[in-house]
Amino acid sequence: MFDLSPDEAMAIRLSLRVAFWAVAASLPFGVLVAFILARGRFWGKPVLDGLVHLPLILPPVVTGYLLLVLFGRQGPLGRFLDETFGIVFAFRWTGAALACAIMGFPLMVRAIRLSIETVDRRLEHAAGTLGANPAWVFATVTLPLILPGIVVGIILSFARSMGEFGATITFVSNIPGQTRTLPSAIYTLTQVPGGDAGAFRLTAISVAVSMAALILSEVVSRLISRRLGTP
Repeated sequence: MFDLSPDEAMAIRLSLRVAFWAVAASLPFGVLVAFILARGRFWGKPVLDGLVHLPLILPPVVTGYLLLVLFGRQGPLGRFLDETFGIVFAFRWTGAALACAIMGFPLMVRAIRLSIETVDRRLEHAAGTLGANPAWVFATVTLPLILPGIVVGIILSFARSMGEFGATITFVSNIPGQTRTLPSAIYTLTQVPGGDAGAFRLTAISVAVSMAALILSEVVSRLISRRLGTP
C-alpha cells in the first residue's frame, strides 16, 4: 500500500523541505512577535494581534493571491528582491516555504505567547537584581521556561506547513518536482484516472503526520501544566 512512486516520494521530500525552512525562517520572528504581544503595552496592539492571526480566518487562496501580488516578479516586493538580491519566490519552492510560514505563523505565535504569559516575572526580576543583563536573563531564565511553548509552536507550524494547499498552489502553482507538495500531489492524483491508490497513500501519510504532531503538542502541553502545577 505504501510502495510510493518516484513522483509521490518527491512530493513528500519537497513538503518536508518546505515545512522545515518555513519553520526555521519564521521561528525568530515568532518568538519576537509573541514577546511583543505578551509583554507589550502600546497603541495598535489589537491591530498587530489581528494581523498575526488573519491567515487563520482568511481563505488560503486570498493569502496566496496577496503573496502573488506582493512577491510576484511584477509585485513591489518581488521586483525589489529580484533586482537587488536575485531572490525569486513566485513559482519556486522558496515561495511555497514563504506561504507555509505565513499560514503556520499564527499557530506558532499563539503557542509561544501563551507560554510567555505563564512565566513568573519575579524570577526574571530576581535575576536582574543579581546583576544579570536583559540578554542573560532571557537566555538563562526566560528561554528555558518558555521552551515547551516554543516546541509546541514549532510542531504545530510544521504540521500546518505540511498540510498547506490553498495559499501554496495560488502563489507557486503545482509544478512537478519544484512546487508540487504533498497536498498538491493528492489533489493532482484525484484528478487523473487511476490515481485513487496514490491519493490514498499520500492521504494516509498526511493523516499520520498530522496526528503525530497533535499528540506531540498535547504531550508537551501536559509537561508544561505539570511543571507549573496546574491540572
